[in-house]
Amino acid sequence: MRDYAWLLEYALNRCGSRAALEARLPQPVDAATLRSVGDDRYLSLLTRRIFRAGLKHSLVDAKWPAFEEVFFGFDPEKVVLMGGERLERLMQDARLIRHLGKLRSVPINAQMVLDFQRSHGSFGQLLADWPGQDIVGLWELLTKRGNQLGGLSAQRFLRMAGKDTFLATDDVVTALKAQNILDKAPTAKRDRQKMQEAFNLWQEQSGRPLCQLSVMLALTVNH
Repeated sequence: MRDYAWLLEYALNRCGSRAALEARLPQPVDAATLRSVGDDRYLSLLTRRIFRAGLKHSLVDAKWPAFEEVFFGFDPEKVVLMGGERLERLMQDARLIRHLGKLRSVPINAQMVLDFQRSHGSFGQLLADWPGQDIVGLWELLTKRGNQLGGLSAQRFLRMAGKDTFLATDDVVTALKAQNILDKAPTAKRDRQKMQEAFNLWQEQSGRPLCQLSVMLALTVNH
């Protein structure tokens, strides 16, 4: 695989200058900030990510005040008690995005948040303590324990929350194939581990966050 020096040179050439490159790169938040966010905000953010999938983000965001209202401000202890009949009644609320499967995911994910609250102190504590060297393990945990978090949803939720993560986007996967790190989309645990090992090496070489390395790698793919 190519080293970080090559990755930096390529990204600089694509952007034209170091300043232009740095302006394109995301910044993760620190562990203290992750811990300071309430579990209701994480449940809200998680739900927003689920409803954004396949839709214009602006459409979902415009409707979010109504979601906050009907889901009790995403207080997980209240949301977890919402039964099937109540969720089905929400399908009649024109203020919402009426997708029953996604609506049903909210109390399921509220239970996940509560479970992590009990085991780790808070959902934010779980995120803060999880090592970046095994970020694919966190993807897997959220996908397994949550609902509607397959594909890129768990990864994109973490990016929205500010947790440092790379993303297995089409461009990133194409770039990893070009370097013979992957030969197909990383649906298997073994392939996700190969991705992790590559990003861990680039991080050791550069000191950069995983999210920045992910964007830089995507820049190596020509369109």
